[in-house]
Amino acid sequence: MNTPDYSQKANWYKLPDIVKDVDTFYIYATEYIQSSYNEGAPDYAAMDDPEMLVGAANEYMAHATTFEDSTNVFMPYYRQSGLRHAAETPSVDAALMGIPYDDITAALDYYFENCNGGRPFILAGHSQGSAMAKLLLKKYFVEHSDYYQRMVAAYLIGFSVTKEDLAENPHLKFAAGESDTGVIVSWNTENPENVEKNAHNVVVLPNAISINPLNWKLDETYAPVSENLGSLRANEVTGEPEIGDRGADAQVNLARGVVVTHGKRDPMEGEFAKVLMEVFGPGSCHGNDYTFYYNNIKDNVAKRVKTYLANH
Repeated sequence: MNTPDYSQKANWYKLPDIVKDVDTFYIYATEYIQSSYNEGAPDYAAMDDPEMLVGAANEYMAHATTFEDSTNVFMPYYRQSGLRHAAETPSVDAALMGIPYDDITAALDYYFENCNGGRPFILAGHSQGSAMAKLLLKKYFVEHSDYYQRMVAAYLIGFSVTKEDLAENPHLKFAAGESDTGVIVSWNTENPENVEKNAHNVVVLPNAISINPLNWKLDETYAPVSENLGSLRANEVTGEPEIGDRGADAQVNLARGVVVTHGKRDPMEGEFAKVLMEVFGPGSCHGNDYTFYYNNIKDNVAKRVKTYLANH
């Protein structure tokens, strides 16, 4: 099956005007969810799958906009794995190799050859998008080390980066603070219920590493809500997105490798809630990995970009 032609604008959600000195290449999470459980549904979404298209647009608004103040944000469509297929496949990498990986690497090839112009870049994603970005760091950017040298940082939020990933890929470095560059920034967010029950969460792997998105520490130093610069939430009247307080504190739990929060998360509602709880656990804050810490991420992107540009 042929990969999409990424010279066609229709195959991108976002091809930005170039107004910044740095780019972001953003890979969206699993948005082919409920329809992937329909009888006879394909394992991978079509490029025009309605559920995926709506989800990608919503995710751009809630996640990728954290990079807009500091970078030019690019986001391609791709034929992603459905949640059913990803959850039932023994390893996430196995679900991503083939169609999704071929699509994203084709988009990257087009981006670097026709859009990037030699600028430094951020690689970013969420959930399946972050799993894909991790795979790219292990494979694509080894094959294209000249590109990798220009990477400001990789925000692999909502999927685990493990101690084994770093040991087996010595070119990868995990962030150690708020402004180091050429590093991976990653965390998975849960409330205490998941931790206390040691609940199954498909994105939390053994020996996972998380950095605290409020104080940018790797240890268990608690960061209170007062350190949160603002969460993204829906206005209770209009439903429009706005910055507010969702009670999102943060503390790394080293044993589980996650960030624990008491933030008011988006409820898992409707007939599909049971499936989501089975996949992510009853206390998962997976849908809020970005939104709880929206302004802190935006501030952190600016810091890492400033540091990179000052040193190159």
